[in-house]
Amino acid sequence: MRYLLMICTDENAVGALGPEEGRAMLAEYTAFGEEMGRRGVLLGGERLRPTTDATTVRVREDEVLVADGPFAETKEQVGGYYLVDARDLDEAIEIASRIPGARHGTIEVRPIWER
Repeated sequence: MRYLLMICTDENAVGALGPEEGRAMLAEYTAFGEEMGRRGVLLGGERLRPTTDATTVRVREDEVLVADGPFAETKEQVGGYYLVDARDLDEAIEIASRIPGARHGTIEVRPIWER
């Protein structure tokens, strides 16, 4: 079953990391991606631009409403995601627990509707 693993962290805290800390975090994510690739569960994943680059689109009474930024103020923002193919929810949770961002943020595990 496919799952979307959304990495939710405080983007201000991540942005405040020093160069050494940033390189260390990048190395951890690279190692995670390589390991999950070897396991054959990783289907994709990307880091997202910050919420300051986000655009929110809504349609109300046939009018398209566009706003800068995310829809809601939150302490954590979705900063990236992985798409995985796991045997079941237990394996998806195990994979999510290995994402470096799980140590200082939250990983939302969401099953994908299969056609």
